[in-house]
Amino acid sequence: MPFYTDSNFHPENSIGYLIRRSEQLGTVALEPVFAAHDITKTQWSALVALHFDRASTCAEIARDLGHDKGATTRLVDTLEERGWVTRTREDGDRRMVRVALTPSGDAIAARVRDAVIAIWNDWLGDWPAADVTDLIRLLGRLRDTLQQTPDEGGPA
Repeated sequence: MPFYTDSNFHPENSIGYLIRRSEQLGTVALEPVFAAHDITKTQWSALVALHFDRASTCAEIARDLGHDKGATTRLVDTLEERGWVTRTREDGDRRMVRVALTPSGDAIAARVRDAVIAIWNDWLGDWPAADVTDLIRLLGRLRDTLQQTPDEGGPA
């Protein structure tokens, strides 16, 4: 039986609205952290994708961030200019360009990560650990559902 109907669907119980609004509020609250480290949220997100081995090429960074490849190439250009990443061509396939963190890129990613961790811990300070664990599990499940492609039998 479907959860939502026309009579119970409104912003205060819409998963999409609540996720989007939470992300907007979190971004605004984290802006001073990024500004203090002279980095943008998008730059930090790209560094994090590399830091946690979620990406190693511009295309993979683009997928992880949900950006188009052209914008991501310009983003990586900026990260390279700042000395935070390097690009190297694959020996076997010169078309393949790997992106890697430099020591200073890894350091800035870690410094900002630590500041972000402190803020999230403050925001969740009065939440029971079980609630945080449940939220992470449920959001991961939602992400996995949304990532399924039609040819895998899930929603588009």
